[in-house]
Amino acid sequence: MDRWKGRVALVTGASVGIGAAIAKSLVQHGMKVVGCARNVEQIQKLAAECVSSGFSGTLIPYKCDLSVEDDMISMFSWIKVQHQGIDVCINNAGLALPEPLLSGKTGGWRNMICLQIFQVNVFALSVCSREAYQSMKDRKVDDGHIININGMCGHRVLHNADLHFYTATKYAVTALTEGLRQELREAKTHIRVTSISPGLVETELTYRLFSQNPEKAAATYKSIECLQAADIANAVLYVLSAPPHVQIGDIQMRPVEQLT
Repeated sequence: MDRWKGRVALVTGASVGIGAAIAKSLVQHGMKVVGCARNVEQIQKLAAECVSSGFSGTLIPYKCDLSVEDDMISMFSWIKVQHQGIDVCINNAGLALPEPLLSGKTGGWRNMICLQIFQVNVFALSVCSREAYQSMKDRKVDDGHIININGMCGHRVLHNADLHFYTATKYAVTALTEGLRQELREAKTHIRVTSISPGLVETELTYRLFSQNPEKAAATYKSIECLQAADIANAVLYVLSAPPHVQIGDIQMRPVEQLT
């Protein structure tokens, strides 16, 4: 990680869970991290924790609604003015809502899933990847890295109707990651792209998914020993530490006890 010291990373959805763990880990290893989310107060608290822990890097909170393209474009413009640009882009932010295919309401799909979840899980990831590449290209950065936090749902369909629409967005992330890899190769750049696909991780996501039934979320996490956010952060460090000639396309990781 030595070559990343002092360089700039963007972590989306950095207020809680996996995003917060990744941001903290990169700061600990000396990077300047722009952590963005709608709830910037939690990132400010995390930034203060990084300072009190004596980490060599810096966490810079930035308020951004990733469902709004103008917000994302403004964020990249701000990063360019304040920090020249970014060298690492971690597309972590994601949403999930329980909406089966057979019983879901069309209005619910359109207003809650097709707009909110698609905008964040797919559209925001694509916009941030594009803007990150342009930032690297403009500054002749040829060793940058784009990392998409995907999920095992991006590779198989669970026997859980509540997750089927969400799964479609993660399949999209798998396709987008490979498409981006191919375009980067055609552009004759050494910028790399990686997908990290965890299985069940103990974060707030399941509680949001089952907000009307918190007991169901709690039971999910008690059923097996889940992955922790720090496990995903460690995978990010592994990817960023790989030699320049090594392309890590996808890391699939799940709890030992997870059956599917």
